[in-house]
Amino acid sequence: MSELRPLKVAFIHPDLGIGGAERLVVDAALGLQERGHSVDIYTSHHDPNHCFEETKDGTLRVHHVISPFPRSLRSKFHILFAHARQLHLMTRLLSPFAPEYDVYFVDQLSTCIPLLQHVGNTRVVFYCHFPDKLLANGAFVEGENREQISLLKRIYRFPMDWLEETTTRQADVIIANSKFTARVTKSYFKSITQSLRVVYPGINVLAYESTVDHNDPDNVAIFSVKPTLVSLNRFERKKNAALAVRAFASLKSKLALKAFRLVLAGNMTPNDPDVLFLLNFTTSQRTALLSSPSTVALLYTPANEHFGIGPVEAMVCGVPVLACNSGGPTESVLDGPPEERTGWLRPPDTEVWAEALVEIVSMSLSERQALSDRAKARARDLFSMDAMASGIEDALVEAVRMGDVPHMMWNMWMMIFGFVIAYILGPLVLPSQKR
Repeated sequence: MSELRPLKVAFIHPDLGIGGAERLVVDAALGLQERGHSVDIYTSHHDPNHCFEETKDGTLRVHHVISPFPRSLRSKFHILFAHARQLHLMTRLLSPFAPEYDVYFVDQLSTCIPLLQHVGNTRVVFYCHFPDKLLANGAFVEGENREQISLLKRIYRFPMDWLEETTTRQADVIIANSKFTARVTKSYFKSITQSLRVVYPGINVLAYESTVDHNDPDNVAIFSVKPTLVSLNRFERKKNAALAVRAFASLKSKLALKAFRLVLAGNMTPNDPDVLFLLNFTTSQRTALLSSPSTVALLYTPANEHFGIGPVEAMVCGVPVLACNSGGPTESVLDGPPEERTGWLRPPDTEVWAEALVEIVSMSLSERQALSDRAKARARDLFSMDAMASGIEDALVEAVRMGDVPHMMWNMWMMIFGFVIAYILGPLVLPSQKR
């Protein structure tokens, strides 16, 4: 980076609310600013009452371009309107009065890439969280057990999927959030020939090392001296929280444990229960649980997770992780020889998980401390905000060093043609679809 002047970077993100993708965008922008670059964020939606603090307190420059298009029509046509809203955003970025940038950073929606390149004459880096093509077909599962979709839905999705693949492949540099996502993207988007860089989402390590306020009512409500297993996930079918409950029950029967508890997301029940459900889990409670000396392990139940920040949050606190042996956790968690291990990766089978839990609760204090040290070091080295910012910076520099964009206007016209087909024919073919 020392050979290149500070860059002027524009981030383009469709909805700057509160979520994992938004946290990544905010942290990436902050990291680039700390490295001396100038960053602007452009979005079609930014609600000051539902956003990260850095996007409204002046820390980051956010340009909210209000779109004339709604986000949906009677809860339908989400993806169609998402395309339309992003194209409207381009009228601001590509106007004669818009600032000039050295490079664009685009994530989630790739529709604008050819316009930024061939009208804006600027290189583009695209961050792929996971292909919408696969999200729209239901939860992705590696192998043969994939959801079968109807012919009508395939017809409806065809122009959308074509547009996504065509515009994604035109990015000058493509980043994926994990090797799993990179492999799946290349497998399903056959026309993408370039290798995808992998830049893992980073977390603010200091946030997990802050002192816990034990007088906070939220923290008091969850405190217990009982050895605790923790599962921090949204209550969705694909997150498979039931696996944690079944494995916990099996563990208690195997070891005849009474002084043990499991903490999940959900409703809170009184009287110091063995299974505690929490609703609207707070950052303070997360930190309190993961840093508590009574916490024995994190149970990360989703299979084929695209990345999964939960195991990293546990590792930065030195907590052993038990996760499914698929998707992103196979990259964040090391399940090797005992002297290298930071966690356990197992198939989502109740008895297999129970056996792994027996190993975890049976560790000696010295074994637990050694694992804790390894986990913390791995989290800091690979999954810190600085590591993420460095990886994104390298991708931006690579794109800028490619020089001027070759004039290939036919790419842009093909994209516009595909969008028109998708926008007009999609609702006619399948008006009841929600994506």
